[in-house]
Amino acid sequence: MQFTQKNFYKKLLGRVGEKTAAEFLKKNGYKILQTNCKTPFGEMDIVAQDGEFTVFVEVKTRSTETFGAPAEAVDAKKRERYLKSAAFYLSKEGKTDSPARFDVIEIENGEINHIINAFCG
Repeated sequence: MQFTQKNFYKKLLGRVGEKTAAEFLKKNGYKILQTNCKTPFGEMDIVAQDGEFTVFVEVKTRSTETFGAPAEAVDAKKRERYLKSAAFYLSKEGKTDSPARFDVIEIENGEINHIINAFCG
């Protein structure tokens, strides 16, 4: 990706959103296990623990709805990447029998919408 002011702003907005989402999860009793978790299949924004569940969280931050609601950007390709990344993570951590779920956190103009169990694995 070529460096442009627009790309820089998008990356910065995304990082701020991920930090905001992690703080939101902590305040709601989640334990943050890892952020920006890299696997051979891609990167997961947040891996957290919610009770018995390992939760894989995709964070979508928008400043406007020009391109639709933030969660709409979690398309089939991104869901497939998350499924493979989660399986890799659980295997690596020895948690293959642990329950897991996939959440999406939308952040738009400072408002947070936490979609629990946003898609199935």
